[in-house]
Amino acid sequence: MESVMSKYENQILIFPDYLEEFPDTDELVWILGKQHPLKTGGTGPSSDAGWGCMLRCGQMMLAQALICRHLGRDWNWERQKEQPKEYQRILQCFLDRKDCCYSIHQMAQMGVGEGKSIGEWFGPNTVAQVIKKLALFDEWNSLAVYVSMDNTVVIEDIKKMCCVLPVGAADPAGDFLTASNQSRDTSVPCSAWKPLLLIVPLRLGINQINPVYVEAFKECFKMPQSLGALGGKPNNAYYFIGFLGDELIFLDPHTTQTFVDIEESGLVDDQTFHCLQSPQRMSILNLDPSVALGFFCKEEKDFDNWCSLVQKEILKENLRMFELVQKHPSHWPPFVPPAKPEVTTTGAEFIESTEQLEDFELEEDFEILSVG
Repeated sequence: MESVMSKYENQILIFPDYLEEFPDTDELVWILGKQHPLKTGGTGPSSDAGWGCMLRCGQMMLAQALICRHLGRDWNWERQKEQPKEYQRILQCFLDRKDCCYSIHQMAQMGVGEGKSIGEWFGPNTVAQVIKKLALFDEWNSLAVYVSMDNTVVIEDIKKMCCVLPVGAADPAGDFLTASNQSRDTSVPCSAWKPLLLIVPLRLGINQINPVYVEAFKECFKMPQSLGALGGKPNNAYYFIGFLGDELIFLDPHTTQTFVDIEESGLVDDQTFHCLQSPQRMSILNLDPSVALGFFCKEEKDFDNWCSLVQKEILKENLRMFELVQKHPSHWPPFVPPAKPEVTTTGAEFIESTEQLEDFELEEDFEILSVG
């Protein structure tokens, strides 16, 4: 849902369709008995129209993961019905404000660390990397975000990320586990599982999707852990949620919405957070080959079931869409579970300065949608 976002540095948005026609001045404008400053500082964009569609699709996938996390996969939104408090808190994660953990501002700013200027179009893999890094600052949802490398999902690495032992507990060797090393030994039984958001960026062809991958791609939407897929056409990102025959069903973020904020009641008007029109369809062969699959595993048994389904439905193909391996490949660098950088500021403050993004390891954005 691509919405017009509030201006950076708390600028007030007035008549967004005509804002650019106002003169660049510090004088007040008077409208219907009220005065409004045209700007109060800041130079950021006033809209994500034309560049933010993949970010919005990433927000959609992530929001679905949070709904599964807090409300359950079977939960459905009903118009004008009182919603659980967790629902309102999820909405507040995505408000178009700099201090919201998954706002368009935060995602765009974190993209700077991936080599993307604010206002530049993102590919699916870049969005996945941004979500992984922002999740480190999100203590409420407490997600473990794993983004696969080289079309390979490593079971051992995911278990290290998600198997959480009480701090101070001892492993079988007698070593005590601390907050920094508690996920290092997968032989220790899981006493708790950190909910997993698993994102698998793929390139399923060169200039167009290879038909050999079609059936395996469709199988992913059947899995109970499915969060759909990020992808689309050149410069047009969509959030794919299912399929019918050889057509993909998708949500289109290219409907501009006005800025929504928390009301005096403490609630968020959620009408524009939901579909204003029916989901659309497109032939799967028209899909750009650069995609990112999403899956959510709330418990360890969900991940184990996902592994079984992948082995049964995906790995049976001669030309596999991606690989699932038990052990960390020996020729890869050692796997270190991502951790929040040691800073004393909040996540919003931390990423406000691009210089501080150097604490993050940059990822290769190897599958940008073609933009020619």
